[in-house]
Amino acid sequence: MLATFLIGLREGLEAALVVGILVAYLTRLGRRDVLPRMWAGIALAVVLAVGIGAVLTFGAYSLTFQAQELIGGSLSLVAVAMVTWMIFWMQKAARSLKATIEGGIDRALAQGTLWGMVLIGFVSVAREGIETTLLLWSMVQSFGDAPSALLGALLGLLAAVVLGWLLARGMLRLDLRRFFTWTGGFLVVVAAGVLAYALHDLQEAGALPGPFTDAAPRDPATGAVAVGWSGFPFGWAFDVSQTIRPGDAPAALLQATVGFMPAMTWLQVIAWALYVAIVGAFFLRNVRRGRPRRAAADAAAPAPVAASPVPAAAGRAAASASPSTPVLPGAMYTAPASPPGAA
Repeated sequence: MLATFLIGLREGLEAALVVGILVAYLTRLGRRDVLPRMWAGIALAVVLAVGIGAVLTFGAYSLTFQAQELIGGSLSLVAVAMVTWMIFWMQKAARSLKATIEGGIDRALAQGTLWGMVLIGFVSVAREGIETTLLLWSMVQSFGDAPSALLGALLGLLAAVVLGWLLARGMLRLDLRRFFTWTGGFLVVVAAGVLAYALHDLQEAGALPGPFTDAAPRDPATGAVAVGWSGFPFGWAFDVSQTIRPGDAPAALLQATVGFMPAMTWLQVIAWALYVAIVGAFFLRNVRRGRPRRAAADAAAPAPVAASPVPAAAGRAAASASPSTPVLPGAMYTAPASPPGAA
């Protein structure tokens, strides 16, 4: 539940922030009349994500075991690729996310087509929805405990909706930069575990050499697949199933957090270590690069000036005339700009 909760929370909060930007900008432009179209696009994105999850969960029972493992391993690799891309995309595009979304809205409104806003709502949520579905499905296959994993994901998504609403209303302040940095680091480790499990599926299907194929080195005395250095490269790297039994709480916790399995092949261990080392190094490098830029931007920011006295009645009138807009801290989100032509 912990791993899927955090994934649902992060992915859901990303979608909630994007939706918040859409709603706030349209409200600021005085175009609340097109909000139903945007919500229709968001609903279609949710239906697509749920539909993909249903097909993956209930549509493979007529396949052979090898076919199911091959499909499961391939989709897990797709999930790892999407998560990896998303982690670095968020680091790169965080500062321009709001401007990109508002530019898309301006173009859709200028064209005046019904499907423009529907498409914006759909695209804004579909990526996170499909990515979350594939990642959660891969983790459910890995954990073997669908109810708990799905419950954690649902709780995470619900928490994301609540947090998004509180942030949009200005009732909660959250350091989004730090939040996405820490959860991005967590996702690197989670994705490494999903990659290891994907290779396990492909080895079981016979698509990759491993303990389930004739390529595995075997103990001459017992005929069992070799474990440890004698099992390199296509045998078992380790097997501690007698100490940490699969399905017990310690095994589930380790698998959910660091991708550990009581028995792992050499190919799984090597892939896990290389992914964490390479992707983690690039992730940390980008984090370190961002700190000097943020410090320079903060130093160059003009000092706040005292506001001129404003009569109370005028202040209340101005506040009532301006629609409510969310102001979220951090580089990802700022208050929407004034509408074109405003003084």
